[in-house]
Amino acid sequence: MSEVNESDRFECVIVNVIDTLMWKGVTVEEVESGGRVYFGKIKPEGFDYVPGDTLYIGMKRLPSDLEDMEMSMEVSLYDASDKRLDWTFL
Repeated sequence: MSEVNESDRFECVIVNVIDTLMWKGVTVEEVESGGRVYFGKIKPEGFDYVPGDTLYIGMKRLPSDLEDMEMSMEVSLYDASDKRLDWTFL
């Protein structure tokens, strides 16, 4: 298995967009693996994406002292311009 670098981006398709009063919630599916990730706090300003559109995720391994918290990666959601839209821990 190859090493995942922080600069790596993986293509995802938007599965669902939830519009709340203050935020957008977005579920994306990674194209090759079919794995899904939910991002719940995306600022609505300038977010004009709909299901079927493409976004990108990037992953960063957490320091080993934080892995005891049952989370091992920080996953970030990016647009095509490499703007970070949101992040979550997995």
